[in-house]
Amino acid sequence: SARLVTQGKFERTYGRVEARIQIPRGQGIWPAFWMLGADIGAKGWPGCGEIDIMEVVGHEPNVLHGTAHWGAQGSTSSVSATAIKTLSSGTFSDKFHVFSIIWENNRIRWYLDDVLYHTVTTANTGNANYPFNQEFFFIFNVAVGGDWPGNPDATTQFPQKMLVDYVRVFQQ
Repeated sequence: SARLVTQGKFERTYGRVEARIQIPRGQGIWPAFWMLGADIGAKGWPGCGEIDIMEVVGHEPNVLHGTAHWGAQGSTSSVSATAIKTLSSGTFSDKFHVFSIIWENNRIRWYLDDVLYHTVTTANTGNANYPFNQEFFFIFNVAVGGDWPGNPDATTQFPQKMLVDYVRVFQQ
């Protein structure tokens, strides 16, 4: 597994966040482009909030997950709002795709190749514990193994690569 983290180096509140990525493939492979609240040190997870712009697990190579996680400070479990976007043909590792969010005060919208597929607002959280109106930092990772993707098997080829053409952050 490997990851890049911008904590303490690049943190933002609101804007359009996008990356053009060709993801790796295979059983047990778990690529992600996501964000955590910059106050994670004070609030812990999930109180700081988590925005998963892109997650794809190897056993579902044509299924994209866009998720927001939140919950009470210090809680060991989160509440989440997830949307699934399934490709009609092929897999996410066949070519580059643009994974993005438009993040505004009290609203986050998820896009795949500029097509909206998910929205989260304060209404999803019951207007309480909505941690998404603050600075967040970015994480790119390719995890190998874990509860959700399972372990690699004999069909999984190594090495794996997540190719990132660009990352863009736009603010008003």
